[in-house]
Amino acid sequence: MPPIPGSGLAKGLAVTLRTMTKKTVTEQYPDAQPELPPRTRGVIGLFDENCTVCMLCARECPDWCIYIDSHKETVPAAVEGGRERSRNVLDRFAIDFSLCMYCGICIEVCPFDALFWSPEFEYAETDIRELTHERDKLREWMWTVPSPPALDPAAEEPKELAAARKAADKLEAAEAARVAEAARASEAAQAAEAAPSDDPGEGTPA
Repeated sequence: MPPIPGSGLAKGLAVTLRTMTKKTVTEQYPDAQPELPPRTRGVIGLFDENCTVCMLCARECPDWCIYIDSHKETVPAAVEGGRERSRNVLDRFAIDFSLCMYCGICIEVCPFDALFWSPEFEYAETDIRELTHERDKLREWMWTVPSPPALDPAAEEPKELAAARKAADKLEAAEAARVAEAARASEAAQAAEAAPSDDPGEGTPA
């Protein structure tokens, strides 16, 4: 049976009418900012205090868009007679976001938690050279990294947190013991001053 003339138009208008009666879900960007999930891959932030210049992120990057420069410094011995050590000091850490494909490998392989995802995505530039973010700019992105989601109440406490709490409890106990010992020593000194003297000559007239 041949199709009825105009049936396609009628179906299209029916779809349009059904859509017109539904609530709109369009986000009016940029007037209304989108609500992005915490793990959105927007831009990478650098917490440079944790960076040890191990170069793992630069070596594993498939796009070779991470540039790191460093120099060595000599650290004096911690104890007398000890041996001096050398350490790497970070001079430059830059990421070229015009090359980055946002795979996240650099963040995954970093053993010291120096790189983090930020959901910020508004960093377009008119000059491609401005898409190479240096160390200071990456540090600024760090403050836009959201806090990690809360753990499941039934989950076990992380080993790192348990070890840190145990160390803090030991320090607190040692401090309490020191304060208590100082209080006892002060009380003993006050009692010794208040006690009468055993010297038979004390108090006799000259």
